[in-house]
Amino acid sequence: MKKTKLLLLIIVVTLASCETKKYKFPIDKRFWTPNDYVTIVRQLKYGYKPDQKLPTFDDPETRIIIEKLTDQQNFKVVLTDSELGLNYKNDFASSFFERWRDMNGIYDAVDKKDKYLYEKEMLSVWQFGLKLQLYYFKFGNDKIIQEADDPESRQTKNNVLSNINTLINNYSIYLDEINRERYFSETGLALLANGIDTYFTELVKLYPEGDYEKMLQKIDLMIKKSDSEAIKKSLNMLKKLVTSRMD
Repeated sequence: MKKTKLLLLIIVVTLASCETKKYKFPIDKRFWTPNDYVTIVRQLKYGYKPDQKLPTFDDPETRIIIEKLTDQQNFKVVLTDSELGLNYKNDFASSFFERWRDMNGIYDAVDKKDKYLYEKEMLSVWQFGLKLQLYYFKFGNDKIIQEADDPESRQTKNNVLSNINTLINNYSIYLDEINRERYFSETGLALLANGIDTYFTELVKLYPEGDYEKMLQKIDLMIKKSDSEAIKKSLNMLKKLVTSRMD
């Protein structure tokens, strides 16, 4: 009897090992490049069956995959390197921005009770993109200024400001998740609020000259709509920060 159980255990472990090896992720690489993301994102989107569980932070076996996927050092290592040129950084940031857009939708599935199946993973992907966009738009604007005949011209300044306002509008899309706060657990709502505290604060401090009118309108609507004290607190703090910069 004991031998039979041992044999069954060996078979189960072997099958699980084969299943894991079916997916190829470059987890031994220190940093993933945009080219790595092309293959990785395709595999996550189309390599798993609907009833298969995607890599999650809670699964010891697959945790490394989602950690690597949302590791901001993958782009920071290049975009913060003072030895690299502006054109290279701008192209690199643009490539990563496209890969991040591809990542959206991987972890947004909901269950039969309208709860996110992967709330932590989805928000981590979202926040990866929030941070990335601060670099992406900065280097885009730096290139506009560098290549302008007159960096101080009204046209150049208008182009730069237009990009900043696009960034602000992109950030506001994150606040749409508050319309779906019933999809989140309390843990998820706390993570959603933390994203507002961390990345929106950085946005406003970097670009106090931006047009935040539409964002302020959305903040007011979300404060009224939200039932989460954590979300309301973060929104009120953000509103206070934005209005203080506008005075």
